[in-house]
Amino acid sequence: MGTNPYNTGLDRNPANYQPLTPLVFLERAADVFPDHIAIVHGDLRRSYAEFYRRSRQLASALAASNIGHGDTVSVLLANTPAMLECHYGVPMCGGVLHSINTRLDAAIIAFQLDHAMSKIVIVDREFMPLMQEALSLATVNPVLIQYDDAEFAWPEPLLEATDYETFLSGGDPDFGWLMPEDEWDAISINYTSGTTGDPKGVVSHHRGAYLLAQGNALTTSMQKHAVYLWTLPMFHCNGWCFPWTMSAIIGTHVCLRNVRAEPIWNALADEGVTHLCGAPIVMSLIISAPDEVKRSLDRTVQFFTAAAPPPEKLLADMKTAGFDVTHLYGLTETYGPAVVNDWHQGWSDLSPIEQAALKSRQGVRYLPLEQLDVLDPETMVPVPRDGETMGEVMFRGNVVMKGYFRNPKATNEAFAGGWFHSGDLGVMHPDGYIQLKDRSKDIIISGGENISSIEVEEVLYRHPAVGVAAVVAMPHEKWGETPCAFVEIATGQQTDADTLRDWCRDQLAPYKVPGRFVFMPVPRTPTGKIQKFVLREKARKFALG
Repeated sequence: MGTNPYNTGLDRNPANYQPLTPLVFLERAADVFPDHIAIVHGDLRRSYAEFYRRSRQLASALAASNIGHGDTVSVLLANTPAMLECHYGVPMCGGVLHSINTRLDAAIIAFQLDHAMSKIVIVDREFMPLMQEALSLATVNPVLIQYDDAEFAWPEPLLEATDYETFLSGGDPDFGWLMPEDEWDAISINYTSGTTGDPKGVVSHHRGAYLLAQGNALTTSMQKHAVYLWTLPMFHCNGWCFPWTMSAIIGTHVCLRNVRAEPIWNALADEGVTHLCGAPIVMSLIISAPDEVKRSLDRTVQFFTAAAPPPEKLLADMKTAGFDVTHLYGLTETYGPAVVNDWHQGWSDLSPIEQAALKSRQGVRYLPLEQLDVLDPETMVPVPRDGETMGEVMFRGNVVMKGYFRNPKATNEAFAGGWFHSGDLGVMHPDGYIQLKDRSKDIIISGGENISSIEVEEVLYRHPAVGVAAVVAMPHEKWGETPCAFVEIATGQQTDADTLRDWCRDQLAPYKVPGRFVFMPVPRTPTGKIQKFVLREKARKFALG
């Protein structure tokens, strides 16, 4: 083949090529709409000009603290303005943002801090005791910065740490922030739930964050100046990239420290909220609020959910209350949702039962995702599009992670055959919509939180009275799913549900504690493997009563 003439003398240079990064969204918003309200938090109203200045101050202060390309800054924060500033300020100095799940226990946080080699930790005062416990278990010794939220009452005196506002004031609001050296540079690291051993650090790059942030707006038809309510924790996959999306559309972030019905309804009515995200439990919280808490809405509010498909009645109640629900699907490894149940106009004319069946499907790929398919993981051949043949859901494209940090074995396994293996089992329907059928790693999703059945089983096995333990998902009206533990008592031992529940509470985060304990012989295959599909069916029947 000859030389491509269109490549001759036409090289990349600063005039025609810049690395893709979502950081430019905030720069543009502050330049074009400096006075538009970017952040609402209680009585606070912060413009895009101020948001940009404070993010640059944070970047400058971090740079002065020797944070540069590839250095990790960890944050343990609620959905507050500081969390939004960290999504820009940390990568603006070349750092990598590590957002920690506020619901984790100290031991897992300590593992993450060590694995990510954290140099600075920014902590909300509410979570400072948890962080101090984690640091006592960790080997790293990061600089500690404490954030005090004006919307939270603090009876205790300031703990020994640098105050966030003081730290920020030492930075330059006109700091010349750094473009990534390469758009492939890491922008964040987020940890998986650790279903088979220690959690894995998912590395995201600037290019993927840039593309998915725009993909959120394009795929969901988010309008310019949309108002977004933060019911989704920003520590989940960087808030599904919405901290960057909102700058792209010059929207308004409405921060919400705690997900409670009254502040949600007040924000919906008083702040003109147009969009919010969350697990089905958030929908249940909204719908089940007392009548005196609910407010009338003068617009249809878009709600994006990405856990198990919501029950038909919940969807109907949401519609009656003025919400349009869209089902999404994705993983930490795909920057959050990269699949959408794109609704066809004609489907709205179908019967409620038919609509519910369609809404239970995960859907089709986002605009910035190049390929999505269900493949046989052994042959890597697509399964028939019959809605029945199961295979593994796989992704390919620019919104797939760089890989797992410091874990080449897991990275190579995840990318075997040139596809990202999700570990989720599903089917492909004739119209190209995928539907999940099982989770190959036995993940339990409770209230939007991933729970490893293996982790819960390991805790149960440490109890002297437990001979065999098997944990599966049990449907739950409020949480979507909750762990159900099947236990065989060891010979010569005695125990009961209350004892094991207390045992688990001492060693697990509260949402991981099984909602039910069943004492019975645990079914096995002839080779001794526990038949979890049998247990899942039993748990389902328990839930149905």
